[in-house]
Amino acid sequence: MKERISLRTRVGLIICLLLAVSFVGAGTMIWYTYRVENMIGLIVNDKIKAYQTAEALEIALINQKGYVSYYFMDQNPSWLRQLGEWRQIFTERLRDAKDIPHQDGRVIRMLYDIEVKYDHYVKTKDKVIDHYNKGERNSGSALHNQARGEFFNILSICDEYKRIQEDEIRHIRDNSRKNTRRLREIAAMGLTFQLVMGVFLTFLLIVQILNPLKALAEKTEGTKNPEQPTNLVKALSNNVDDLLKNAGETRNELERSRESLATAEKMAMVGKLAAGMAHSVRNPLTSVKMRLFSLNRTASLNEDQTDDLMVISEEIEHIDTIVQNFLEFSRPPKLQMQMVSLSTVVDTMLQLLTHRLKSYDVTVTRDRKANLPDVKCDPEQMKEVFVNLVENACQAMGRGGQITISEVVIDDGGGKSCEIRVKDNGPGMSEKIIEKIFNPFFTTKEEGTGLGLSIAERIIENHGGKIRVESREGEGTCFIITFPAG
Repeated sequence: MKERISLRTRVGLIICLLLAVSFVGAGTMIWYTYRVENMIGLIVNDKIKAYQTAEALEIALINQKGYVSYYFMDQNPSWLRQLGEWRQIFTERLRDAKDIPHQDGRVIRMLYDIEVKYDHYVKTKDKVIDHYNKGERNSGSALHNQARGEFFNILSICDEYKRIQEDEIRHIRDNSRKNTRRLREIAAMGLTFQLVMGVFLTFLLIVQILNPLKALAEKTEGTKNPEQPTNLVKALSNNVDDLLKNAGETRNELERSRESLATAEKMAMVGKLAAGMAHSVRNPLTSVKMRLFSLNRTASLNEDQTDDLMVISEEIEHIDTIVQNFLEFSRPPKLQMQMVSLSTVVDTMLQLLTHRLKSYDVTVTRDRKANLPDVKCDPEQMKEVFVNLVENACQAMGRGGQITISEVVIDDGGGKSCEIRVKDNGPGMSEKIIEKIFNPFFTTKEEGTGLGLSIAERIIENHGGKIRVESREGEGTCFIITFPAG
């Protein structure tokens, strides 16, 4: 069906669809203006509520006038009760007015002024009643005149408050009508512009693109075939798609080949180096270690000679560790899986490194509420991971550092996992170093091989876990190990 529709028709349909979308957009805009108008109407309703409250406030104040005079004319206490009721109503309306949202500072100050003056007016009126009850009519009359002045002052403020609400309602309503009318005019202008541009683009597309493309297709095919004008376009499109696809695949293949080549070169180099070192270095080192052990047991050495012997032994252990790292990287040992708690592995690691931690004067804190559950793992290889992390932290901090090992079980809904954090208060790392920290042979130490963290990452991944690092310069480093608990 698609092959039978000419390119001209298809482009025309697309333009019609674009115009339809434009019309829908303009219609939506017009509809939205009505919605905005309704929303503004809601705001107006708030102002109307404020106006009604102002009017009720004024009525409640006016209705308080005259009750004291009536009371002293016939000494009927019901007048004072009615006065008290209207006072209560006035207080409630004033509280309602203060609770209305979206009021400016002038209105709030006005309501506060009303509250203060009304409180003083009530106290003055109560004094008038007290004077009259005591028979002090002259004093009561003078004070009564003062209360009338306060009454009319409060009444004028209430009237001003009501007038402000009227003005705001009128202003909001006028602005909303003006803005919505302007939006409709803009929408109509935009719609007209889109219609004109659609016609112009259609003409331009036919004259500048479709006709030359049709002529090119006829020349390419050698004959005019108006019934199938899309063959060339489809062929060109397929060719471009194939070219882009091939280019993308070639690029990805090149990247993979480059990575594979780099890894193969490193592995070949490590393999050759490890094989040579295994026979040429480890055997002599073993002999030297045995001789040193024998010498330490049989010879009578002074303190300086004993220290020298310890230094030699430690350096030999360091060389042996480097050789072992190369061997493990080139030929990783097979996992010896068993059920064990990672908390036990951490405790064993700390016991093993007791002398090392004392030599660095490093304090280790364990944040553990309970031992982690047993998981299936190779405890020796996991111990090697933790030893590597702790020794790296000691070397980064120098002397007197602090290491915190936190253990927790996490349940994210997809299953439980054990999370162990090894955090130090060392100098931290930059983002550039963090990006390369797990790469083989990358190291920031003068005597390091750059294989420790790479081996640790591989051990964790072989167990189905993950390791990541969080660090900032000057804020320490935290290695986070997530291990499946099920």
